[in-house]
Amino acid sequence: MLSLSIFTRYYQASSIDCQTRRIDMQNRKWIAALLAGVMMSATTGCVYRIDVPQGNYVEQKQVNQLRIGMTRAQVEYVMGSPMVTDQNDPNVWYYIYYLKPGWDKAERKDLHVMFKNDLLAAISGDFHTPSDFYRPL
Repeated sequence: MLSLSIFTRYYQASSIDCQTRRIDMQNRKWIAALLAGVMMSATTGCVYRIDVPQGNYVEQKQVNQLRIGMTRAQVEYVMGSPMVTDQNDPNVWYYIYYLKPGWDKAERKDLHVMFKNDLLAAISGDFHTPSDFYRPL
């Protein structure tokens, strides 16, 4: 009878240990999965994203050099070659600049240069028209 009671106690204790081990292993799996998820979400914010510039970089100081009556060659020397020329109206040049910084908002600036009789007639877009634009060279 003594051996039976020892066996019964051992069997009950081992079945409790098995259940505890099973629950402990399940908890470890959940903790490992949770820890992996936290680590992955924490590292995604640390990824470097490059700045993507496209088009002609135009500054206000370049626009300030433009004067009414300039030839196409003079405008191209000051501003660089246009990004787009209109096929339907070759007297309009488009200078378009688009910058998408890594995590910031995209920035776009446009400048339209209009010619009449191959001479600069007007400008429009996101830049200020200089005060001495209408003073010929």
